[in-house]
Amino acid sequence: MVEKMNSKKKPQLKIHSVLSIKRFLTKNNTLTSILSHTIIVCIFLSTSYVQGQQPVRARDLGIPFDGKPGPFNAITDVKGVEVGHATIIRGDGALTVGKGPVRTGVTAILPRGNRSLDDPCFAGWSSLNGNGEMTGTTWIEESGFAEGPILITNTHSVGIVRDAVISWRASQGSADASGYWWSLPIVAETWDGFLNDINGFHVQEKHAHDAIRNAKGGPVEEGNVGGGTGMVCHSFKGGIGTASRVVTIKKQDYTLGVLVQANYGSRKNLSIAGVPVGKEIPENMPQDNYKQKDEGDGSIIVVIATDAPLLAHQMKRLARRVPMGVGKVGGYAHDGSGDIFIAFSTANPNVAFSDKAVHVEMLPNRMISPLFEATVQAVEEAIINTLVAAETMVGINNNKVWALPHDRVKLIMKKYNRLEK
Repeated sequence: MVEKMNSKKKPQLKIHSVLSIKRFLTKNNTLTSILSHTIIVCIFLSTSYVQGQQPVRARDLGIPFDGKPGPFNAITDVKGVEVGHATIIRGDGALTVGKGPVRTGVTAILPRGNRSLDDPCFAGWSSLNGNGEMTGTTWIEESGFAEGPILITNTHSVGIVRDAVISWRASQGSADASGYWWSLPIVAETWDGFLNDINGFHVQEKHAHDAIRNAKGGPVEEGNVGGGTGMVCHSFKGGIGTASRVVTIKKQDYTLGVLVQANYGSRKNLSIAGVPVGKEIPENMPQDNYKQKDEGDGSIIVVIATDAPLLAHQMKRLARRVPMGVGKVGGYAHDGSGDIFIAFSTANPNVAFSDKAVHVEMLPNRMISPLFEATVQAVEEAIINTLVAAETMVGINNNKVWALPHDRVKLIMKKYNRLEK
């Protein structure tokens, strides 16, 4: 039984060769062969980390994308934005509700880092097909602000994660900047019940707290992590993905970043850079031992961040552009899909709780079309990054979802003359 939790700092281990480890174990008969195999696997994984191997992303496969990405090609390219995960993976075999197997977690996005509680951002939200949930959107619509962190988890853990955000906020020791002890957290979901014991309610308060505490800037872990741990996308393994774009408007550079939790789509509709990859890979469909899932049903949550000075109604306009990015990859909003999007701007700090009139900066509507284009581009790439990063996973009842095969993708892209050198 292993519970995998992501943390800010990973231990730097002094690694010896696997052969020397085997020799050591051979001389110590008290250690079982099971322990031997376990240590060898752990050493292998740790060696990969220490040697600094970077995860493969879509551009590494030669997949072409439009637009200029930021330094990390991640939502964290927007200054101040932080992302954290808490990942729960334990158990194998037949489903026993309440015990597992467990393949789930929580992802947290902090718009202004540790200042997110006291300095809300102008924000807007939108939905394509509404068979899903994102709490807090009524107040976003009314106030025009997003307050506190944004969390994503599985469908049946929205309640406990929402309550956990409130308890975390209360633990910070003071009321919010308005002087009141109240909170309407923003928590979204997608359904991971194909791989996860979703009715076992394994996400607990501590996991939401850990995701928030683990949040940091820089590169963002993608694939089978956090809220995306047990997700399926276009009948390949899905999960968390991110991307960013830098746009120039009137000689001023602005950054826009996207994070997705992708759990939607049918294989036949999967398109990568205009290439019908899904139709080219008809094999290795998810192994469904209880025939419980209709292909295509699912959801996608998208979080957009930008440092461009936009007001609430303009953020809503950005959120409304997300479906074009989803559509480029092959999503078309099945009846069972919950496609919900939120966008916020980190510009205009310290305006939500001011006790006097404030001056805000705003790009005129006629100047923000490049940000619309950037949204579409970043959403498309973030979804593909999800598919490239996610690894094959076996979950409840030995249901299995295969990873997108990188070598096959490169051959297919080359076949259609779409492979970048």
